[in-house]
Amino acid sequence: MTSSSTPLHQLDAWQAATLLARRELQAVDLVRACLDRIAEREPQLQAFVQLGADAALAMARELDAGPVRGLLHGLPFGVKDLFDTFDLPTAYGSPIYAGQQPLADAAAVALCREAGAVLLGKTVTTELANMFPGVTRNPHHPDHTPGGSSSGSAAAVADAMLPLALGTQTAGSLIRPAAFCGVVGYKPSHNRVPRAGVKSLSETLDTVGGFARSVRDVALLGAVLTGDARLADPAAFAQGAAPRIGFCRTPEWAQADEDTQQAWAQAEAALAGHGVPLALPPELSGLVAVQKEVQAFETARSLSHERLRHRDQLSAPLQALIATGLAIGGDTHVHNLQVTAQARRQVQALFGPHDVLLAPSSIGEAPAGLDGTGDPLFCRTWTLLGLPCVHLPFARGRHGLPVGLQLVGAHGDDHRLLAAAHWVHARLSR
Repeated sequence: MTSSSTPLHQLDAWQAATLLARRELQAVDLVRACLDRIAEREPQLQAFVQLGADAALAMARELDAGPVRGLLHGLPFGVKDLFDTFDLPTAYGSPIYAGQQPLADAAAVALCREAGAVLLGKTVTTELANMFPGVTRNPHHPDHTPGGSSSGSAAAVADAMLPLALGTQTAGSLIRPAAFCGVVGYKPSHNRVPRAGVKSLSETLDTVGGFARSVRDVALLGAVLTGDARLADPAAFAQGAAPRIGFCRTPEWAQADEDTQQAWAQAEAALAGHGVPLALPPELSGLVAVQKEVQAFETARSLSHERLRHRDQLSAPLQALIATGLAIGGDTHVHNLQVTAQARRQVQALFGPHDVLLAPSSIGEAPAGLDGTGDPLFCRTWTLLGLPCVHLPFARGRHGLPVGLQLVGAHGDDHRLLAAAHWVHARLSR
């Protein structure tokens, strides 16, 4: 327990980091608290594919005996099983790679360890980070999906097993599970975080990001991953000028269900006077279809080895996606990339009169059933555009599951987006 009687495993990352840096908290005690929580809840949640408890405790003792190493000193974290780790197997959620032991960490994992973070384990991903689900359950209701493909990372953070976890997004694999599990999810600007050592699906779309329980926490993680100290500057989270918000329902708004519509109305009331409605220009209205084609084309070719050598070990849905991607011609893909480049240039103009855009994160709360991961509809356009996004949980749906919205920033303005997200989240959560 801390002096405020908050159980250690429930501390926000930035709070724990402050105590660890002051030597008012030992890393070994925080790691033990998280491991105890995992032992209690993992049989029901099934968020992990591999734990490294002994190595984590040994690292925590080493950190306690030495100098403070960085922003994440002593903080436990989990890593989606799409990232290579030199000391734990990496299977990419597929039987093809069962037991595979990489020789090196993915760059993002190495950066976290360099900053003092303690790896507790590898979290469940869907099959090769696509739509075929893993075994993880939603921590708010075991019969509902946690989303995907970063399912284990989002669920583990939501259930206070970990303060931080890494994930990736190619369509909606950070924002959607954050929405379904009720945590803060951060997708950085495309190409802000190195992807070396992460199983590749789409060079155009793949983005490394993470999960936490507060905006300050993902900002701490983001500062390490991007090398941009502005993301975690304490001054950014002081009370300052209100951001100018564009309320962007997006062209897909008609597919938002009652829960997302109610969350939207709640947000409009809470943020009244700080934004105006914003409609995307007509030429940006067809980007969901473009994103689907880009993802299918590039995934089919990125997984060429798997389809040629291990087709019988691929799920039927993934085989279908690959077939769809192979049917798209290279000339069509070039055209889609040209449309994407033009749209990326056009969208930046939206951030002249607006600091951030408020948009839906998901159709609604997490669907019932474990045979799917939900629809990433409301994430596809922003992923294609390469814009930074932060999911903010603040409401509940008809079945008592979390609902929230996302803030979207201009490319490269991650520090401004996170500062705005902190300001907005405080008002939405009142």
